[in-house]
Amino acid sequence: MKDLVWDSTLSVQVEEIDEDHRRLVELFNILNHSVVEGDAENYIEAVIEELITCTVWHFRHEERLMLKYDYEGFVEHKTEHQELIDSAKALQQSFQQEGKPVSSEDIKFLEHWLTGHILDADMKLGSHLCMVM
Repeated sequence: MKDLVWDSTLSVQVEEIDEDHRRLVELFNILNHSVVEGDAENYIEAVIEELITCTVWHFRHEERLMLKYDYEGFVEHKTEHQELIDSAKALQQSFQQEGKPVSSEDIKFLEHWLTGHILDADMKLGSHLCMVM
């Protein structure tokens, strides 16, 4: 599977959010390469843990901005965040506890969710923040 490439189509025009997104794209690419190259399970586990930790931090960052700038779509956006975290933790659990390897389908799911979330929910948030910040 090819790398995700950060470009202007993924920019929400809010630098602090774009910076977070670039880091998430970088971690996604590290995970993708690790799976494709058959890296050691403990390394893949560490990458997944870092990806989840950074994602949780980023979501809290966005949610703080939504509260500060009175974002109307807060509840819906926060719900979407929780659904991704739940999905990522389920993937992590199946990898750690059941010994199920991370598959190309898992990687495609994460890629689709990450880019889909940025291009839909985060673009709406970015538009709002650009008007009020």
